[in-house]
Amino acid sequence: MKPSIAVGSSSGLLLVLMCFPLLGLVQSTNSNIASDNGHPHLGESDPQRCMRHHFVETITHPIYKCNSKMVLLARCEGHCSHTTRSDPLISFSSVLKQPFKSTCSCCRPHTSKLKAVRLRCAGGTRITATYRYILACNCEECS
Repeated sequence: MKPSIAVGSSSGLLLVLMCFPLLGLVQSTNSNIASDNGHPHLGESDPQRCMRHHFVETITHPIYKCNSKMVLLARCEGHCSHTTRSDPLISFSSVLKQPFKSTCSCCRPHTSKLKAVRLRCAGGTRITATYRYILACNCEECS
């Protein structure tokens, strides 16, 4: 890395410009991208990976006449591993109710927090609506 030097003639100030190779920096950060729960083909660069998506929903009470409120919600959506597996189960009984154990990954909420919204209703009463706000999503075993 060579410095470029420019001298301002009227003020006598010295300006030193340093050029850094950004390509090497970008390549080293890309190699450190975390994989998606052990699925290297679904890393952070995959736009369809399992992740949190935000949307706005209007909350209204189904029975009482209350003012509605718009809230920001989140959902988990995207792809996990495309690999599913079915292993045979071994039994010492003549009847096998479930002869296989299947495993697969689903995009699910990993962490969430409870939130509440108060709606103002007719007659001055207030009703509280509660919901879970998703903080993070993860590929987990389907049930």
